[in-house]
Amino acid sequence: MFINKTGSGRNNICGSNIAKYRKEQGLSQRALAERLQIFGLDIEKNAIQRMESGQRFITDIEMVYLARALDKTLDELVDPTLL
Repeated sequence: MFINKTGSGRNNICGSNIAKYRKEQGLSQRALAERLQIFGLDIEKNAIQRMESGQRFITDIEMVYLARALDKTLDELVDPTLL
């Protein structure tokens, strides 16, 4: 049987790091969504909120855009301790 959630029931393992790096840069969720839109990813503030809270899966394409928008590597976004 495949498991699509973390041990704590989250749908992603990078949402908490997205929130951490966003806050470190003084960005609101809306500001991050706007930055992602400038980079070419059509996303809304509510999607950022769901990503950060672990309610939403994050695609590989979104991960690349998030890393660029937050000036982080993909490895920095992923937190394997949540598995």
